[in-house]
Amino acid sequence: MSNKVLIFSAPSGSGKSTIVNHILGLRPEIEFSVSATSRAPRGEEQDGVEYFFYSADVFRLLVRDDKFVEYEEVYPDRFYGTLKAEVNRIWARGHVIIFDVDVKGGVNLKKYFGDQALSVFIQAPSVEVLRERLVKRGTDSAEDIEKRVAKAAEEMTYAPKFDKVLINDDLATAFAEAEAMVGAFLSE
Repeated sequence: MSNKVLIFSAPSGSGKSTIVNHILGLRPEIEFSVSATSRAPRGEEQDGVEYFFYSADVFRLLVRDDKFVEYEEVYPDRFYGTLKAEVNRIWARGHVIIFDVDVKGGVNLKKYFGDQALSVFIQAPSVEVLRERLVKRGTDSAEDIEKRVAKAAEEMTYAPKFDKVLINDDLATAFAEAEAMVGAFLSE
């Protein structure tokens, strides 16, 4: 089971973090990979817990020094990426890595890890439901929500590039489907 990875990707507001946290709560052998970003922390986020927070300039230096498995400039000067050191740290502990990443990151991670990875695309039932979820979350401005909704419509076209698509319409059902997907993959 060692050196396997689980990749969960979705447009913002699809429930990916909720599903990832559910899986983490069930399986102690799975460990969350903390991504790096150049955006500012939101709400109660802490450096090294939800993300490793860097300035855009520092992020660029890390890219130059080949410190990432993958990275993406999602918006101008807003980078997200997976540090090689984080992957090595988790595998050294004999754990399975779980990623909670945007769709481009998910596609890049699947390319990088190949058959070692199960990639799951989580989709909200509709763009309207997605907008409602982002508003209820209360962490983004109205302008940011509209940017995320516009981006989500484009991101939904990436679903076929993933091993599995999970429609998050009912959370209990989505949890059960995610558990089954992960269980099947880890028992291979």
